[in-house]
Amino acid sequence: MQSAGEDVEAGGPTVALMAQWADASARSLMTDAVPVRLLGALHDCVLSGDAPSLAAAYPAEGRSGDTEAAWREARKLIEAVPDRLIDFMGHEPQTNEVRRSACLIGGFLTVAKETGLPLRCFEMGASAGLNQLWDRFRYVLGSQATWGAADASVSIETDWHGLPPPVDADVQVVERAACDRKPVDLTEPMARRRLRAFVWADQIDRIVRLEAAIALSQAEGSAVECSDAVAWASSRATPADGAATILYHSVFWQYMPPESQAALRAVIKSHGDAASKSAPFAWVRMEPPPDDLANMELRLTLWPGGDERLLARVHPHGASVNWLDAGTV
Repeated sequence: MQSAGEDVEAGGPTVALMAQWADASARSLMTDAVPVRLLGALHDCVLSGDAPSLAAAYPAEGRSGDTEAAWREARKLIEAVPDRLIDFMGHEPQTNEVRRSACLIGGFLTVAKETGLPLRCFEMGASAGLNQLWDRFRYVLGSQATWGAADASVSIETDWHGLPPPVDADVQVVERAACDRKPVDLTEPMARRRLRAFVWADQIDRIVRLEAAIALSQAEGSAVECSDAVAWASSRATPADGAATILYHSVFWQYMPPESQAALRAVIKSHGDAASKSAPFAWVRMEPPPDDLANMELRLTLWPGGDERLLARVHPHGASVNWLDAGTV
């Protein structure tokens, strides 16, 4: 990225890729995730097999990358196929980080333990919906605990600090659904490749987890509904007798405009007000606090009662969890 920035300043071929953001502020460049778009576009060329010289400079299993060689080959590619890269960069970055389930599971287990009921799980901003299948994964929570089937095809490890979540909870998911404004259709090869392209090329473990989760999702026939989160949550996530209804999301809230946030809060409050002991409602979210977008918190609000709890502070990709379960705050 430093070399790309220097190329822009020198009037090189990278300028053409940046035309849409020619007059953008530094904040706008970050809000639009322009560096991620550019790196994703280059990674997509590597994954497609259309850029073997660039691929040879990229990291792979058992091989570190060569940054200088990668930039030389990337610059050649930018000159050769600018339209292809520009087209890719026109898509807003969309990821589906599977290891975030290692953070979210603390909320799910807490709801299951405290209600003693089967779970209905509804995810907003689900992208490809891979985290819908959180209960089919195997978790290694540092040295504290494990959870899930030992032979699960998706294995997730995280650096866990503090006491473990209630791994002895009886968990039964009786309903699951998800929505996204622009769902990633895993039946489309290009959509699958774009999802892979937005994973940092040197983080091989993330790529392996993503591939395994995609295969599991396809085998299970998982789907994500194309819908606005507010309308979807209002109609789909109403409390139901005999089960605990969980509305959840991760790194989603900050991208909603304020009016949508207010409308969704109203929906959540309405569902909470309608909850009862036999039909509880929970809001589980992994999001940054408003004044610190670089860090993430796992929070739970459970109705009836509506007490809000800060359960943990977590890494944005789920690499670490500092479990607090500090009660109501």
